[in-house]
Parts: sequence; structure tokens; C-alpha cells
Amino acid sequence: MLRVGELIRHNLSDLLTRGAVMDPVLQGHVVTVLDVRMSPDLKLATIYVMPLGGKDAKDVIEALEKNRKFIRGEIAHRINLKFAPELRFKSDQSFDYGSKIDALFERPEVKRDLVSPPDAAELEKDG
Repeated sequence: MLRVGELIRHNLSDLLTRGAVMDPVLQGHVVTVLDVRMSPDLKLATIYVMPLGGKDAKDVIEALEKNRKFIRGEIAHRINLKFAPELRFKSDQSFDYGSKIDALFERPEVKRDLVSPPDAAELEKDG
């Protein structure tokens, strides 16, 4: 499953980089293919993408969905599988999640808890 997902990710990235998908929305954005998760029977591929900067993610997903048949055909020609998997496109939320975690670490009450307490030897030396 991991090998097939990585093959699909690599080939889709190549298609988008070369501009093989003729869609004005996709040609106007740099799209990163972050992950491809395959179903156990390899018949469904969920592809997580994010346009550069995260802008217009909804438009990019819609453009990819609109061109799904073409993309599936191109990937089927490049990868030797018994069946070409059905493709689903989703926006990747890991950057948003990472930003929320970073913001939590920046809060004063969390920073206070992350600082290690002074050693007993340091307390005796200061006191």
C-alpha cells in the first residue's frame, strides 16, 4: 500500500509540475502532493494536496476533482497495476494543525511549564 501510494504521489507531482493537466486553476498554482493513502485493496487512493501558501485550496481541490478521469488515466499508463485506483482529493490540514501546536507552545503559561525547575544546588548557592 505504501509503495503504490508513493508511486501515485510521485507521478501526480510530475503531472502537475509539467503542466500536463490543462486547467487554468491548476496552472495558476503550485500544488504540493503531500500524501497518498491507499485502501487495503488498492482500489481507492485518497490524495492530500495543498497549494503553495494554502490559498485557494478549495478551488484547487475542485479543479483536481474536475480533471480526475484524465489524471487517473495518466497515472494508470505510468504505473503497472491490475486496476487503476479511484482517486479522491482532499486538502491537507497538517500545516494548520502544526500552526495551532506552535501557538500553544508560545502561550506564557505553557512556556512557564516547559522551563525546567532550578536544581537544589542552585537554590542553595543563591540563598
